[in-house]
Amino acid sequence: MSGPLVTALRAELERTNFAGRTVTLAEGAAASGAVALITAVLGRRVDALVLAGVGALGLADDLLEPRQRRAGRAVAKGLRGHLGALRAGRLTTGAAKALGIPVLALLATAAAPGERSGRWGAAHVAQVLTDAALVAGSANLVNLLDLRPGRALKVVLPAAVALTVTPLPTAADQEATGGGRAAGSDRGAGRGRSGRTLGAAALIPAAAALVPDLREHGMLGDAGANALGAAVGLAVTRRTTPPVRLGLLAGVAALTLASERVSFSAVIDRTPPLRALDRWGRLSLPSAPHVPGPDTASRDAAGTDTAGSDPEQAG
Repeated sequence: MSGPLVTALRAELERTNFAGRTVTLAEGAAASGAVALITAVLGRRVDALVLAGVGALGLADDLLEPRQRRAGRAVAKGLRGHLGALRAGRLTTGAAKALGIPVLALLATAAAPGERSGRWGAAHVAQVLTDAALVAGSANLVNLLDLRPGRALKVVLPAAVALTVTPLPTAADQEATGGGRAAGSDRGAGRGRSGRTLGAAALIPAAAALVPDLREHGMLGDAGANALGAAVGLAVTRRTTPPVRLGLLAGVAALTLASERVSFSAVIDRTPPLRALDRWGRLSLPSAPHVPGPDTASRDAAGTDTAGSDPEQAG
């Protein structure tokens, strides 16, 4: 009995990437689970539940939308497409992510250790909302980058390393940013430690996934990309100052809006340094060009699987 079940599960997770090679979404499912597990083991249970929820929404999108496409049902494409379907009374898996991930992000940022006294004042509420937007945007942006082997991981890994190894703020740092010396130091250290935990929770699975991703044995999919992006986003909100977070949010929002009109892959291919970095470690393309078919894995601007005709073929 277990043999047929394993075979069926393996087939359900298989996709054909942009180069025509067969890859598995098991990589992303494993990375998503590892992010949540490491976060829980290191003591951040609320964050672990949030990251598990983000990964689950991504995995549902990975598995359910291709089934809808194979069944001949219309599949929304892009953030505007998913929101348009929602306005028409149809909840797509992409729309479920667009609604669910911000709610989960808000839960995590509301439960985070405070930076200073005056918790739940107007300024704190505004910062919680800003942080939630940054976490949700980071989850989506990493997914948008998961269009070629290793591309998303080459962004996640340096960020996770920096967030993990950067020294925690000192009492003098906390006093300079407006917190009291003793109380501010305690709050800042607790917040910083939680950020370091989240950085490590993203770093370990991302490092483990890099070689299989570059070798085109697996791909992150929505589950892995969303969970890693959310973990990095949460770590950023715990380890950087409010002005830095606001600037990062502006950048994430700009890239997300640009993705609706501009192909990231085309921009990278036209920019020699980005092209060289993007192709580092990847396999060469097959000599025969791959013609996308209905089972080709690809990613639209909302990070969801779309038909193989979409120009942004996933790796």
